[in-house]
Amino acid sequence: MEAALALIGNDLKNVELQFKKDLQSDVPLIRKVGEYVLSSGGKRIRPALLLLAAKLCGYTGDRHVPLASVIEFIHTATLLHDDVVDSANLRRGIASANTLWGNEASVLVGDFLFSKSFSLMVADGDLAVLKVLSAATTIIAEGEVLQLVSTSDMELTEERYIEVVKCKTAILLSAACQAGAILGKASPEQEDALREFGLRLGIAFQLMDDTLDYVASEEEFGKCIGHDLEEGKITLPLIHTLKRCAPVERERVGEIIDKELLDKDDFHSVFELVHRHGGIDYAVGRARDYIAEAKALLDAFPLSPAKDALLSLSDYVVTRVK
Repeated sequence: MEAALALIGNDLKNVELQFKKDLQSDVPLIRKVGEYVLSSGGKRIRPALLLLAAKLCGYTGDRHVPLASVIEFIHTATLLHDDVVDSANLRRGIASANTLWGNEASVLVGDFLFSKSFSLMVADGDLAVLKVLSAATTIIAEGEVLQLVSTSDMELTEERYIEVVKCKTAILLSAACQAGAILGKASPEQEDALREFGLRLGIAFQLMDDTLDYVASEEEFGKCIGHDLEEGKITLPLIHTLKRCAPVERERVGEIIDKELLDKDDFHSVFELVHRHGGIDYAVGRARDYIAEAKALLDAFPLSPAKDALLSLSDYVVTRVK
């Protein structure tokens, strides 16, 4: 992350200023909730990817900062909605917006951020960028529904889960990279490479999140540990475990997932199984595979500081589990 931040630090500062400008509204609650979530410590990976992709493709104009702000607006809108759906109490280590202002305010401010994002995209005036980002928001919504219908599904396969991850998480990272390529007027081959780079990076990012729910502390993770399990989310460490564990163990996991409230013994039972059957190592290994594929896609570009920063950012994604 340090290499990326050093290269685009000033642009990221301008993105932060753009957030505040774009949050202007005559409704005070919109600004209050929006600023709270946007200033709550996110690493700005998505806007950073757009900025770095644009720089990699030789862009020298001034449209990259507003569009990077749009990317983070879209992401923030999804966080507000996700926390309501998941009944989350923590986000990035602090109280979630729905905990402070209620579900109604969180949903409605999320709607504002989505609507504002489209207004800003139209103002940019590039139909190619608009097409990429609008398609991404549609796919994100589909991913949310796919995840919902997959809740507590112990037959969920790795392939099906990766499809959910692509839609819900990876597509926005992919769109950020592709939008940067469009700004820089990259060749079709380079645009495709950056789009696929972002997709694989996004999958790896989510797979590492899956593992953090089983191994991190709440202080490290910024979310309630074990919340995925409590919500009936079958993520890759558990998918791998369910394939390898004994029938009696699988039955025990099913009983726990079906409970409305879990106690410490329930969490401990599943965590122990996941660790014993190598679920964490497997998920981390798959994340590393996706990162290796992502980095190989950057061979389409010559050596440059922007390329080095993207490679470093890729490595950062798979060092999030200690």
